[in-house]
Amino acid sequence: MRTVAISILGTILDRRGKREKRWDKWRPTVSMCQHEDMVIDRLELLFDNHSKRLAEQVTEDVARVSPETEVVHHLVNFNDPWDFETVYSTLLDFTRGYDFQTSEEQYLTHITTGTHVAQICLYLLTEAGYLPGKLLQTSPAKRGSNAPGQYQIIDLDLSKYDQIASRFQKEHQEGTSYLKGGIETNNTAFNKMIAQLEQVSIRSSEPILITGPTGAGKSWLAQRVYDLRKQRGKLFGPLVAVNCATLRGENAMSALFGHKKGAFTGATADRPGLLMEANNGLLFLDEIGELGLDEQAMLLRAVEDRRFMPFGSDKEVSSDFQLIAGTNKDLIQQCQKGAFREDLLARIDLWTYRLPSLNERKEDIEPNLEYELEKFSTKSGYLVKFNKAARDRYLSFSHSAEAVWSANFRDLNASITRMGTLADGGRVTVDLVDEEIMRLKRKWQVGAQDREGHVEMIDSVLGAGYAATMDYYEQIQLAALIEVCRSSRSMADAGRKLFNVSRAAKKSSNDSHRVKQLLGKYDLEFANLEL
Repeated sequence: MRTVAISILGTILDRRGKREKRWDKWRPTVSMCQHEDMVIDRLELLFDNHSKRLAEQVTEDVARVSPETEVVHHLVNFNDPWDFETVYSTLLDFTRGYDFQTSEEQYLTHITTGTHVAQICLYLLTEAGYLPGKLLQTSPAKRGSNAPGQYQIIDLDLSKYDQIASRFQKEHQEGTSYLKGGIETNNTAFNKMIAQLEQVSIRSSEPILITGPTGAGKSWLAQRVYDLRKQRGKLFGPLVAVNCATLRGENAMSALFGHKKGAFTGATADRPGLLMEANNGLLFLDEIGELGLDEQAMLLRAVEDRRFMPFGSDKEVSSDFQLIAGTNKDLIQQCQKGAFREDLLARIDLWTYRLPSLNERKEDIEPNLEYELEKFSTKSGYLVKFNKAARDRYLSFSHSAEAVWSANFRDLNASITRMGTLADGGRVTVDLVDEEIMRLKRKWQVGAQDREGHVEMIDSVLGAGYAATMDYYEQIQLAALIEVCRSSRSMADAGRKLFNVSRAAKKSSNDSHRVKQLLGKYDLEFANLEL
């Protein structure tokens, strides 16, 4: 293949010495063509209209040392050779207009001449593939040598460098381990998911959607992603986390997007809002499916344009935040019900990861058991360990069909905390394990009975099988709402029971309207809930 070099004429380094004395000096563009082991078949020489005479002189000298090298002139004018945007745009235009023949020619981008800005731009264009080749770096010969100089060819395909490739692999493994909290998990699907999430966390700042049941570790994983990105210099601001289930009614808009003083009764000062607090950082919106449709619309604009309007303001503000959303709901189903915006879901599910329940990855209970023990020991200030028989008994039960783990890792954490607290001398015995197993069985049995009651109540109102389409958390909420409404004389009476705390903070309350809104979410009416 023919070798083609692309180079900017060096207005200082290539203009050295007069007449024959110029041969006593190292000139990068000329010396590039003097190496016997690297023949340049064609030199694409870039220069501005002030350097035509120098370009002609260099062309004559190249012909003198390398008759086989064809020199092609390109007039390229930089309005400001030290302005990055101008130089990059000009060089980009050159590359787009050049007819590269990669099947017949190999290209070298010479980055020794030109301003530092131009050299950086040439590097970036080569890295991005606009200049499809390798970098060529030249330098003078060592002192006392008669050689025309030295050169180095740099291939930006870093996978070809064994040491760099192994370093990348090591960093990838370290990042993956960090996301798992250093826990050597055994579930193949989970490990594969975390390995990809590590790559996405480092390479992309687009939204991430983490789904999965309550207690599966969504908040914990969001914290690890934030810490990893901050370690790698991908963001510099804070982590701002909020459970959207706590954002209700009038407060939701203000909490997320901020408000101006006097925007509503009680707004005695400006409030920046969570999106502004997350500027240059990461915003974690847990249970994003609980947001109202108005808040969803404003959030979509903020995610797409990084701009939004604080409540009561006539001016937009901007916040450059990264977003992780969490949910235990099926958002596609929520869209079908009209409870979640399809356009927002389309924007935030570019990278979607479902965290499996603890029941789905029981092979990871053992490493997580060690993690929870270590965490408890650090917090309590004394070492806690299982004796062998106790450990075997606990692990055997934890893998059995009797172990429901309905609250996922929260159940495991609470279990270890109880046994660690009761462990005399920091030793968990078989008796302690048997006691804990009985406690867990009772808890899960009561929970199962409650769940059956919730399902029966919901299905009696909305039809058989409806409860099966809902998360357990939502079942609890709806069952409680139905129960309170059935035991109340009116919607106002139900509202006073349901909002007994929050209503006291309002100067005027419309309890009936709030109850009506909650029922309307399921197309229910108060009058139809009578037994």
